Amino acid sequence: MCGIVGLFLKKSALEPELGAWFSEMLICMSSRGPDSAGFAIYGEPAPVGKVKLVLQHSDLSFDWSLVAVALEKEFQVRPIVEVNSSHARFLVKDDVRSIREFLRRNFPKVRIMSSGRRIEIMKETGLPESVVERFSVRKISGSHAIGHTRMATESAVTTEGSHPFSTGVDLCLVHNGSLSNHNRLRQKLSREGVEFYTENDTEVAAGYLSWKLAQGVTLKQALEAGLTDLDGFYTFTVGTEDGFAVLRDPIACKPAVLAETADYVAMASEYRSLANLPGIEAAHLWEPEPAVIYNWSRN
Repeated sequence: MCGIVGLFLKKSALEPELGAWFSEMLICMSSRGPDSAGFAIYGEPAPVGKVKLVLQHSDLSFDWSLVAVALEKEFQVRPIVEVNSSHARFLVKDDVRSIREFLRRNFPKVRIMSSGRRIEIMKETGLPESVVERFSVRKISGSHAIGHTRMATESAVTTEGSHPFSTGVDLCLVHNGSLSNHNRLRQKLSREGVEFYTENDTEVAAGYLSWKLAQGVTLKQALEAGLTDLDGFYTFTVGTEDGFAVLRDPIACKPAVLAETADYVAMASEYRSLANLPGIEAAHLWEPEPAVIYNWSRN
């Protein structure tokens, strides 16, 4: 089943409101996905030459200073660390591939949730409201966010199997539906050098988009190609550094609704997640058309 929400603020003055508005949207999707929840927040950009790296460890008592000291010794730059429950945000040099390999060798139980100039992904098992409280989402500021509540039907209830999935810098994907050709596509993308860490079909879709973008196409072109290459039924919401996109498959059997005002664009699997947004009664409301790409950015 699963639930998707997304909120894009058109005005920078509204950014302090993002966490509060978005939290209520995510909690409203609890009945569609009570097993786990996750979100991607796009906040203040990292300084030039740096990236935000969000890491996760299942042990809440894990000493993140061990990772910081090891990274400093290996890369000659001491990272800035902020711990948030089971996750920690590191501000590091932009050599993410080398850091990923280093962590794999030296801290195999540490998972990379996201990397990029602005993106921060956090996700855990449990009811969406508990995830919101755990990560103090209501206090988070930013320009836009996408989130997901999961009802696990094709794999176990785990943190790594939860959404969003990030397979590229500042790119992430949440998905409601099911892909029928994900195993075959996973094999193809693996031969192309795309790495996967779970059995979730959504991670394959995210890897596909990253693979297409690496070829120099735009996000719109990558999503258009996916209409041919990705078999199944789905609603995708894709987060990028400066905005987000929504796409339903050509049959469009998974629900979605969009709302736009002068202040924001919001999407959700069901209208009830939009009902408490300020100004929603005057918003332009519509159901996304099948196989039509909708995208917004401040650029």
